[in-house]
Amino acid sequence: MADYYINIFVDDEKQQKLEGVGLGGEIKDIGGRRAIQVPVTVKEQKKLVKGYPSLVFDASNSCTLPANAEQTLMDIIVSAKSIDVMKVAILKLYNPLAGKDLRTKTF
Repeated sequence: MADYYINIFVDDEKQQKLEGVGLGGEIKDIGGRRAIQVPVTVKEQKKLVKGYPSLVFDASNSCTLPANAEQTLMDIIVSAKSIDVMKVAILKLYNPLAGKDLRTKTF
């Protein structure tokens, strides 16, 4: 069992994509809405919080990513045909230098 989860709420288009790659069984009912839950480790969760400071995990250790990051994650899930993709997805979602100025040496 994972330490944390990312909820991706599913509309009809996303459901068709998930069913097309054999992941229709991963769709769950979360708070009256259809969603898939992507497992996240503690280390990956820490990177996500650094990359997205406004990210909030609820009492069930779940969160929802910003729209652009969610779309990136959804594309990775569909191409990999698996929800266990965070090791790959974290490379695209986490940018440790985001928002920081580049430092240069002055001589």
